[in-house]
Amino acid sequence: MQIRRATPADAEALSRIAERTFVEAFGHLYPAEDLQAFLRDSYAVERQRVILETPGYAVWFLEREGEIVGHAAAGPCGLPNPDVRPEDGELKRLYVLREVQNGGWGGRLFQTVMDWLLADGPRTLWIGVWENNLGAQRFYARHGFEKVGEHTFPVGRVVDREFTLRREKSAPPA
Repeated sequence: MQIRRATPADAEALSRIAERTFVEAFGHLYPAEDLQAFLRDSYAVERQRVILETPGYAVWFLEREGEIVGHAAAGPCGLPNPDVRPEDGELKRLYVLREVQNGGWGGRLFQTVMDWLLADGPRTLWIGVWENNLGAQRFYARHGFEKVGEHTFPVGRVVDREFTLRREKSAPPA
């Protein structure tokens, strides 16, 4: 397995793995038409290309023998919290296919993102996580993130409640 940074040429691959991992993790929660509309809007190839071309954003792939089995994305914080500052960073996505979970690779992918977000020095970091994703909440808590609020995440007509997590500059890394 290896981790590599994605480039704009990877937009189609990013679109595919983003859809696949979201459906695997959460697809069962939504009516088919809502899920399809969300996937079409959120993970369209051109939208992924824009992310990959935008300075200040980065995406990494987890690959096994040339197959992408996970991805992570980071950039400036866009979460709806009044305490967010322009210099704050956000882990926007972290997904690993079920078939490769529990081998430590999700943690390595997470650490790659954290290293990138903190490369220019300490700053406050943010994450949004679904209220019922208890495993992710425990994982992020082990890395110094604390719940500081809530926000909504719409998938079609379904509106999920998400927890807003933050790790202050002064919080020690795990």
